[in-house]
Amino acid sequence: MKKLLTVALAALAFNVHAADKLTVGATAVPHAELLEFVKPALAKQGVELDIKVFTDYVQPNVQVAEKRLDANFFQHKPYLDEFNKGKGTSLVSVAGVHVEPFGAYSQKVKKLAELKEGATVAIPNDATNGGRALLLLAKAGLITLKDANNILATAKDIASNPKKLKFRELEAATLPRVLNQVDLALINTNYALEAKLNPSKDALVIEGGESPYVNILVSRADNKDSAALKKLAAALTTPEVKKFILEKYKGAVVPAF
Repeated sequence: MKKLLTVALAALAFNVHAADKLTVGATAVPHAELLEFVKPALAKQGVELDIKVFTDYVQPNVQVAEKRLDANFFQHKPYLDEFNKGKGTSLVSVAGVHVEPFGAYSQKVKKLAELKEGATVAIPNDATNGGRALLLLAKAGLITLKDANNILATAKDIASNPKKLKFRELEAATLPRVLNQVDLALINTNYALEAKLNPSKDALVIEGGESPYVNILVSRADNKDSAALKKLAAALTTPEVKKFILEKYKGAVVPAF
């Protein structure tokens, strides 16, 4: 009996030791929810997924670069490129998963045409999402830009502003909280969903399916080809995940695979 117990314990210890652990940083909605959805399937493949939820767009990248996280899941490629350039990091994309159509919201007007002259518009203060907001406003006809294709456009790149809109640049995560203080706010879908906004119903204007801002799984060059990360990337791009996205988010999040 003792011998059998010893063998059993040894086998258990081996299995625990053999399991790969991945610590992944993510924003709550929909990224952490998608990770939670694939967590059981990964466990069956010998990968233990530890999900750390963040409320900002900086620390998840910093902690991957510092090897405190194995990967993160919250951003699109233009943001990653700008972060690497600005911070001197070399984080890499592992897989594209979904698009979160960016939208404009208001508690004061029901359509963009109702915006009064001098209205206050809040946009994200990071370069890529700020530029993304201005591109959407230009597409909606509220402003024109010197370069209609500049994804890093800032307020200085506005060529015409007929309504004399006043722009406030704020941290992306705070935008839903100031919605009642401004006339219009351009909000990332993950933060809109957290604030119980329905992008497909509540947004006055929203990006179409052609958006280049695919949200990606990100890691370092030294671990991007690890077996565990490959399993996670595969798990996030299955037909089951596509179905989950379509049914749960109803157009507010769109599969990119």
